[in-house]
Amino acid sequence: MFDVIVIGGGPGGYLAAERLGHRGKKVLVIEKQYMGGTCLNVGCIPTKTLLNSAKHYLHAKEAGQFGVHTDNVSFNMTEMMSWKEQVVKTLRSGVTASVKKCGAQIIEGTGVIVAPGSVKVAETGETYQTKAILVAAGSVPAMPPIPGAKGNPAVVDSTGLLSVEACPERLCVIGGGVIGIEFASLFGTLGSQVSVVEMMDEIIPPMDKEQAPLLRKALHNTTFHLGCKVERLEGGTVHFTTKDGKQESVTADLVLMAVGRRSETQSWGGKEIGVDITPKGVNVDDRMRTNITGIWAAGDVNGRSMLAHSAYRMAEVAVNDICSYLDGTENRDLMRYNAIPWVVYSIPEAAGVGMTQQEAESKGLAVKTASVPMLVSGRFIAENGTRAPGTVKVVVDVQTDMILGVHILGPYASEMIWGAAALIENEMRVQDVKQMIFPHPTVCEAIREAIWSL
Repeated sequence: MFDVIVIGGGPGGYLAAERLGHRGKKVLVIEKQYMGGTCLNVGCIPTKTLLNSAKHYLHAKEAGQFGVHTDNVSFNMTEMMSWKEQVVKTLRSGVTASVKKCGAQIIEGTGVIVAPGSVKVAETGETYQTKAILVAAGSVPAMPPIPGAKGNPAVVDSTGLLSVEACPERLCVIGGGVIGIEFASLFGTLGSQVSVVEMMDEIIPPMDKEQAPLLRKALHNTTFHLGCKVERLEGGTVHFTTKDGKQESVTADLVLMAVGRRSETQSWGGKEIGVDITPKGVNVDDRMRTNITGIWAAGDVNGRSMLAHSAYRMAEVAVNDICSYLDGTENRDLMRYNAIPWVVYSIPEAAGVGMTQQEAESKGLAVKTASVPMLVSGRFIAENGTRAPGTVKVVVDVQTDMILGVHILGPYASEMIWGAAALIENEMRVQDVKQMIFPHPTVCEAIREAIWSL
């Protein structure tokens, strides 16, 4: 008998196992493929590893402006992929070791709930009993039913594109969300001619509408077709209809299907035992509880916020509630979504947290905004030159002076955004931030300058 069985060994699953182990619970993790889940194996980590290689290549090519001269700069895709695999294997081993160190048991297989408190491993038929179940089954790439896509050798998803043996001369990306833009940036930086076909009028839905065009302009070798609906594929040719009804097409060596991901709600038996599953994912409350007592769901599987760092926090909320359930204690911890940062690890990066100006105004809020270029930072100029794109925008409530949103475009955005999230999470006002001391010289001073420019 286990205290908790965790289905899925991705960010939500393995962190939950560690936290439960630290609290003395007997835990079983059932993972059908690799510990670390999509993020570590075919998502966040491998893409960032390859993007870093692309950055080294780009920086070497541009080093002359900083007084460093290199000749015959080149990249080797095979070596890049080998380094990516080394990083993934190292981190995967680390995750497995951390989970086991906390006393949790790991079984490779597909966990299927046969009844509350009972989980079967599909491959072996072995059934395990438990007092609580946490479903952290993650998500899978969404594949829309576009005519000519299924079985097309020219079409790949993000997993397939992470294993290409050569950089394609021409790449067409269907979808202008985070995944599509990161891959467009990666291969565009390496020299591919990239076309992005996006149904919406702008890329990256959560991005501020003033910054999104700046990101598009900054991406190397990339052409955008916005407001376009893909009609069909013929080999590597993508046929689409523009917003004004014209029929156009793009031909590429590879076509990346990057229209997002969907919650994995099929493999673990939720529907069969009556778990409330919506088109977005498993329906949960703010403690990650499902409609069935003794079953929780955290991470991509519930569709509330499909980000690895959201899964981490959801796992912690679920663990606190599970331990309260097992120990008969009170739990006051709740999941809050208003201060979850997002990041696009393109070249340059983009990140944001809280509301955009457009979101705030659509809610009827009176706001004031300020945008400053990252060129206000001496360190930014020293390390990136005077032509590198970069801007920080803050959104503030006129009545309360409370900071509602912070949006950053440019190098280091991913490392700066956590501080902005802390400002929003703690409901800080403009005056509060003005009294803070930022280290100098740093790029994050641009946030301070934006606040003061209000």
